This record gives sequence, C-alpha cells and structure tokens, in this order.
Amino acid sequence: MSLSTRNKTHRIKAKVSPTPTPPPSFVTVDLIPNHSFGIGQTALTDIVKEKDLKNLDEIGGVEGVATALETHLEYGIRGGDDDGEDITRRTQVFGSNTYPKPPSKGFFHFVVEAFKDVTILILLACAALSLGFGIKEHGIKEGWYDGGSIFVAVFIVISLSAVSNFRQNRQFDKLSQVSNDIQIEVVRSGRRQHVSIFEIVVGDVICLKIGDQVPADGLFIEGHSLRVDESSMTGESDHVEISRQHRPFLFSGTKVAEGYAKMLVTSVGMSTTWGQMMSSISRDIDEQTPLQERLNKLTSSIGKVGLAVAFLVLVVLLVRYFTGNTKDDNGVREFNGSKTKFDDIMNAVVGIIADAVTIVVVAIPEGLPLAVTLTLAYSMKKMMADHAMVRKLSACETMGSATTICTDKTGTLTLNEMKVTKFWLGLEPVAETKNANSKVAPFVLQLIQEGVALNTTGSVHKSNKSGSEFEFSGSPTEKAILSWAVLELNMETEDLTKGCSIIQVETFDSKKKKSGVLLRRKTDNTVSAHWKGAAEMVLKMCSRYYDASGIVKDLDNDKMLKFEHIIQGMAASSLRCIAFAHVEVAEEELGDEDTMMKVKDNGLTLLGLVGIKDPCRPGVKKAVEACQNAGVNVKMITGDNVFTAKAIASECGILRPNQDTAGAVIEGEEFRNYTPEERLEKVDNICVMARSSPFDKLLMVQCLKQKGHVVAVTGDGTNDAPALKEADIGLSMGIQGTEVAKESSDIVILDDNFESVVTVLRWGRCVYNNIQKFIQFQLTVNVAALAINFVAAVSAGEVPLTAVQLLWVNLIMDTLGALALATEKPTNELMDKPPVGRTKPLITNVMWRNLLAQALYQIAVLLTLQFKGESIFGVTSGVNDTLIFNTFVLCQVFNEFNARKMEKRNVFKGIHRSKLFLGIIGITIILQVVMVEFLKKFADTERLNWGQWALCIGLAAVSWPIGWVVKLIPVPDKPLLNFFRIKK
Repeated sequence: MSLSTRNKTHRIKAKVSPTPTPPPSFVTVDLIPNHSFGIGQTALTDIVKEKDLKNLDEIGGVEGVATALETHLEYGIRGGDDDGEDITRRTQVFGSNTYPKPPSKGFFHFVVEAFKDVTILILLACAALSLGFGIKEHGIKEGWYDGGSIFVAVFIVISLSAVSNFRQNRQFDKLSQVSNDIQIEVVRSGRRQHVSIFEIVVGDVICLKIGDQVPADGLFIEGHSLRVDESSMTGESDHVEISRQHRPFLFSGTKVAEGYAKMLVTSVGMSTTWGQMMSSISRDIDEQTPLQERLNKLTSSIGKVGLAVAFLVLVVLLVRYFTGNTKDDNGVREFNGSKTKFDDIMNAVVGIIADAVTIVVVAIPEGLPLAVTLTLAYSMKKMMADHAMVRKLSACETMGSATTICTDKTGTLTLNEMKVTKFWLGLEPVAETKNANSKVAPFVLQLIQEGVALNTTGSVHKSNKSGSEFEFSGSPTEKAILSWAVLELNMETEDLTKGCSIIQVETFDSKKKKSGVLLRRKTDNTVSAHWKGAAEMVLKMCSRYYDASGIVKDLDNDKMLKFEHIIQGMAASSLRCIAFAHVEVAEEELGDEDTMMKVKDNGLTLLGLVGIKDPCRPGVKKAVEACQNAGVNVKMITGDNVFTAKAIASECGILRPNQDTAGAVIEGEEFRNYTPEERLEKVDNICVMARSSPFDKLLMVQCLKQKGHVVAVTGDGTNDAPALKEADIGLSMGIQGTEVAKESSDIVILDDNFESVVTVLRWGRCVYNNIQKFIQFQLTVNVAALAINFVAAVSAGEVPLTAVQLLWVNLIMDTLGALALATEKPTNELMDKPPVGRTKPLITNVMWRNLLAQALYQIAVLLTLQFKGESIFGVTSGVNDTLIFNTFVLCQVFNEFNARKMEKRNVFKGIHRSKLFLGIIGITIILQVVMVEFLKKFADTERLNWGQWALCIGLAAVSWPIGWVVKLIPVPDKPLLNFFRIKK
C-alpha cells in the first residue's frame, strides 16, 4: 500500500483492529500528510466516552491502542529535547490540551456598565437640560459652558471607572490562567518529568497519585487500589474503582481519591468529555468580597441621608425662588410672577435641580468601590510577587482579620528536603559509612532492598549520559528512602522489580500511615508481604525482629520498650522514624483469584528503622514570632508522632522554652475523644496536635470558629481539603499541594514557605488598613461638603460649590485619593496591632475622632468665608466663591497626609518610599491650579493673586496641627454607634 493511500484509510470511525481490516464503510481523510496514526480521534473518544470494553478488546486492549498511537506503555512517547517533532505531530492530529475561553469583556462593556449608575444618568439629564436652555438664552458661544462642563466631568468619571474595571478584569484573566496551569508527571523517553497540563498530548503516559486531577481522558495501564472521585462528572459521591479488566476508563477533571496508577492519554482538550462540558460554561469572576458588601451598605446609607438633604434643599430653593426671595448678580428679583419668561423660569428650575443633584453627588462616596477595587487589584499583583496567588478576592481582606493559623509541618515549617541520617538494625545503630551494608547480613539486606524497591510510589532513573548519576522521583520521603537504598545499600532497582511480580498493594494514606505490598518472587515462587510506614504503627504489627547478624529474635515486652525508646529518641531529635517489616506468606493463605486479597499485616518480622531528617526552614522561627507578636495564634497540626512534633514546634518557636506542654501538646485521638464542651474549653491552649487525622484538623477548625476566631489553615494533601474549605482562609501549597487541596483553598502559597503565610497576613492587614484610611478621608470630604452646601442653600438660597466643582472634588480627586491611599505598601507597624477579628466595626472610634475633627474645622472655615469672606478680604462674590472652592480642595490635599496614619502623629514617616502618593499629590495640585487659573468658564472660577493663594494654603495647612492635636485625645474601646443603640 502506498503512503498516500495509507494516510487516507488510517483514520477510520469504524472499529479498529491491530490486524489488517476490510475496507471501511466510512473514511475520514487526514489532510495533514505523513501525520496519521493507526487510530482516529473519533474512535478513541467513543471508546472512553461510551466505556466500550467490547470495542477496546477488539482493538487489542490498552496495548492495541498504545501500538496504534505509537506509544510504549513503559517508556512513553519520544519526548526528549530533540524530539519536539513527535509532540508537534500529535498536537496537529489530535489537538492540544486547552479549552477555548469565553470571550473577554471588552472596554465598551465597562463603559456601558459605568453609564448604568443612577447618579450619572441624573447628571447627564441635568447637563442636557442645562445645555439646551443655556444655548437658547446666551447663544452657542457662551451658553454651552454650564451643561458642557458637567458633560466633560461625567465623561472623565466614566472613563476612569471603565479603565479601572477593564484593567481589573484583564488581571483576573491572567490570574485564572496561572491557577489553571497544573504541573503533571509524565513518562517520556523512559524518564519521569513534569510538564504543564497544557502540553499533554495524545499518547502520553501519565503517573497519577492520590490527590491528583486526571488531566485528560485515557485508559488505565497499571497501578494499585486506584479509586477515582467522579462526582464532578456524574454528581455521585461514591468513589469508582478502576481496574484493567473491568473498568479501565479515566475521565478528565475527575480526581484520584486512593491509590496510584499510570494512564495512557487518548483524548485532550475539546475532545474530552470534560472539554465538551466546559465549552458550555463561562466563568464569572464578578464576585463581591465581604468588605465590598459592607461598603455597599455604607454607601447606600450615606446615599439615603444625601437624598433626604438634597430633597430638603430642592424644596427650600424652589420655595425661595417662587416667593421672590432670590436675586441675580445685580440685586434684581429673579421671579416676578407672570412678567418672568418661561425660559428664565425653566433655566432657574434646572439650576435648582442641578444644585440638588450636586448634593446627592457629594453625599454618595463614589470613590469607595473604586478604592476597594484598586486596593484588591494592587495587593493581588504584589502578593503574586511575594509568592502568594489569590484565588478568591475575599481572602485578601479576611486574612487581615485572622486570629489563628493552623499550619501543617512538612514542607511549610520544614524544608521538605528529606535525607536518611540514622539506620538501626535490631537494637544496634549502623554507622554511616560507605560500606555500612557489609555489616548487615546479606539476606536481611536483600529483604530491606526488596521492601524499598517494590513498596514505593517513587521511581529511580539512571541518567543515560554518564550512567552513574541517578534521578529519584516521588514524594520527598520516598525520594529520601530510595536515594539511601541506592547510594548507601547499592540497591539495583531494575533487577529487583524484574525478579518479582506484585500481587496486591495497600496504598499509604494519612489514617493508616503505612503501606504494604504482597509479592511473588519469580526465582523460587515464594510469596512475601512487605510493610513500610510510621515506626510505631509498623512496630505494633511485629512479633519478631532481625539483629545485625540476621538472627531472628522474639519481640517481647522488654524489647518492645527498647524499640519504643529508640523511636522516641529519634523523634526527639526531630527525625521522622520509618520502619520496614516483612513476613513470608504461605500459598494457602492467599485465597482464590476472585477474592480481594489482603496484604498480611500480623506476625511480621521487623527488618530495620531509618530516621529521616527534614530541617526547619531558615526564617520560620522569625515568621512564627511575627505572627505571635501580631496577636495571631500559631497551632501546628501534623501526622508525625508527639516527640517529632514537639521537637519541631520548639525549634520553630511554636512551643516556648520551658513551656508546660500539658494541654499544649496533644494527640489527635485524645482531641477527638473529648466531649464538645471539653474541646471548646481546651482548644485555645493547644499549640501542637500530633498524630492527627484530617478529621481532627477539621474538628479543630470548627471548634476555633465556634469560639469566634477567624481561622487560616495551611494544607497540601487531598485529606486537608475539608479543613481548607471549612476555614475562613484556606492556604494551599503550590509545590507539594495536590490539585484537590489547591481547588479547596483561597490562596496558593507558591513556595510552600511559612514566611509567605506571614506575608499574606501582612498584606491582608494592609488591604483592610488602606481601605479604612480611604473611608476616613472620603467621609471627611462628604460630611464637610454636605454640611456647607446645605447650610448655605437654606440660609442664603445658593450653593457655594457648583456641580462641576463638587464632581471634581468627589469623583476625580477622590479617584486619585483612592489610588494614593489604596496603594500604600505594608509596614511592620501593622504586625504590632492585635487582629481585627469578626466583630470590630469598619469605622472605628479613632476614625470617627479624626474624621469629625477635620470636617468640623473645614465647615467652620468655609461657612465663615461664605458669609463674611467678601467683607473680611474685600473681594467680589465670584472671587469669594473661588476662595471657598480652592480652600476646600487644598484642605483635602493636606488631609490626605493626615489619612496616611490614623493613630501615629508623625504622618510623614516613610513618605519618601511612597513615590506614587507624592506623585498623586503633585498631580492633584497641578490640576487644581489649572481649574482655578485657566478654566474660568468650565469650573465657574475667578483667577486668584499670590496673596489669595497663600491665604488658601495657610487655611488648609491648619489641618496638620489639628490632626496632630486630635491624636492626643484618647477614645473609648466601645464602638461609637453602640452608645446610641437603645437597650431592649
């Protein structure tokens, strides 16, 4: 058959068999020359999707599919640096492991959203009316100023809002892309390597372990005790058992609940069942954080006050106008009954409505939602640089309120770089020398090597280049044991795995803390069971032990105590103690093939003990101290035994020197057996919980939350998922964390380091603090402007601050204010305060004190200018109004410095580091000079001379000494609003 003919007939929808097939009834032409495989995508998809065992058998089973896909079931596809062509070819034929994203919202979408704001719509209506009547009365040259200036102000506001939201949306897209980029372990060219989930191709051989997400559709090659959680696909919570004979089908998006396996990828991306489901789902990221919800309530409450005041002003001004109490610039009454033209009446009414709307505009703190958005977007970006990826927005601010952190030990407090440092054979330690194995009886050495090589989920790969270097893969514990056995005990992994066949495997999990394997030796057909795990767990199953000479001795009570003493000694030196044991199994004990065989777990002989050192991370003690100084409790929850847990906790500073450990260090079982009342009573005192199960961790989180704590939990395993979900803030580990853990968490710590947890805590407090600073600054503006306009309107029948001026102050300047205050970096002072917790109000007594003092000063100065300014300074009413506007804006500029520090009197500390803050102050002042000096018609202002500018700056600068003096006034702890609540 010619190559071109073969290309046309290879990709068939009908059943495919490894033997030559009759001419098919349905032919799909492969348009890519020389790229075809022995089976088409449609056939592969149908087999897995329909779980079609019959069709799979006809093809030749998994081997047949692998042959058709030109894949070796053990060595995978050709995937070295020089074999990019094979991967490219597979991507061209079968597609890539990516999904088309829902279209991103464009800039125009956010412009439309900005227009939906009721205030903006009212302003636009007023601007249109003002423009129409203005042009009719004064002609096109002069008449457009009032209406046009409102239009320009609204345009600037909409542009700023749309640009901010558009940029935030783009940032979320980038973050979600990073969070979806999972590293997957594949076998290519006989080597295990990690690749991005997006780089997986059809034909890849993938290694799966407990907690992994299945990255594509495929077929089970080999493995043990594999159970998969298919609830994301079927909605059924029962775990499905996967086996070669009865159910070899694996689906993308499902999760490995138990066991380990290798799978052959048959479909990727949009060809998978998950991909077809995902194509109809779009991810919505418009979540509102709790703080944003609280701010929305605050905004609506202030808005209601503003509406009431605005309505009152509207009524007063209309009554004053129609009763003839308002006069124009020449002192002539504006309304003279029927003599007044209709156009003049309409102009006046529109002006009055515009004044009322202006009060609504100034009352509603438009800058607040923007400040939150800016703060969260900025902090998320910075946290990413600090090795923390935020998956849920609310976690940013909640972390600032955290009162307790429940942390894992391995990899978080420690480096997770395991190394075997102690080896005991019987009751004797084996010295650490290159020929240590010569001191061990050969058959005992053989049994230890057999137990290490076959009872493992890791692997050893010999580097092809030199032949002497080894690569170890698997969990850190597995890698440590494998490297010790290969490099110290001269273990030949390949010979051992070829010389035995595995009958049954009991996989390791966090409850049993041990794993077992039942194997048959090919040389003499004998069956043996090997166990490996936490020393005290394995020791319970043993009745005998080998000494260094290979003599079997009984494990009586006296010897058992000695072994326990050895284990405790290792644990006290912060070593993780692992034991190896084995037992020969008689043929009659195996049972028949149909029954599920159990690995024999009694009457074992202890082979040896190893101590694995996992050193503490360098900066972890300092980080724990920082948390404790910040009033945050750090509790360590670990699966290790009490002695190891105590040693590490003391090394990290969780347990203080000479601390009484009674009640502070407990085991998971003890905690579990307390009554609910006892748990609640004792949970605060617990610092370390050893030998804990995932259920114990969950129980502790629930207890702490019940007591009113805001709880953060760190975890990396699948079993940590319930606690991560239950916690107020779940922090998963980016390197060691399983996909299930990451999915259950709110923040991913990218470097698995406890120091990064402290960084997240500091950023959380910074977010909360920055938003409080801005609220204080914004409300000062709102209270002052509302009071001035209301008093002036009611008493004098006019508002000193026009719609455009107030729009400039409230929206444009506050946007810059939000940017300045919301992007202040975290300081160490934040970690000297106690946590906010659940109950503290958003506006504290300190904020009320600062806010009211500044607002009262501004009201006093501006009302004095309003009623006495012309006579005191001998200026026209136009210049006086400009003085009021200019002083008001400059007061906010000076007050922005006060807002930087809510309690500290020195508001300039660290200001040289806040370049953005200084830049924004500079921009605000420049814009204000332009408004006053050059935009006379637009802003309704008059030019001021040097003396008048100095006067405005002088009056505004008094804000600083007032701020300094006010901070000397003590405030009560009880929230201010509680004093006004009526007791029932």
